Amino acid sequence: MKNIGQLMKQAQQMQQKMAEMQAKMDAMEITGSAGAGLVQITITGKSEMKALKIDPSLVDPQEVEVLEDLIIAAFNDAKGKQETLMADEMGKVTGGMNIPGMKLPF
Repeated sequence: MKNIGQLMKQAQQMQQKMAEMQAKMDAMEITGSAGAGLVQITITGKSEMKALKIDPSLVDPQEVEVLEDLIIAAFNDAKGKQETLMADEMGKVTGGMNIPGMKLPF
């Protein structure tokens, strides 16, 4: 029975660490860019867009499609960085264990 008690204690500690990690990630802001930094998007750990910056040189009515593509690319860059950060933080909490069914964000 001692092993079960230790296992439950470890599970509770991991749950607490995961909650702390989730709060930390939710508070983070990640910036992605495209077009050599001409378009920048900042998202939160919850994948919510927080800020969008567009270099004035891109604002050309004839080049709207290019601007749209750069915005999408900048968002995808930020999202990729966010997913990498989440995976790194999850690895710290789980000690590198691959826990089936555990995928972030929650």
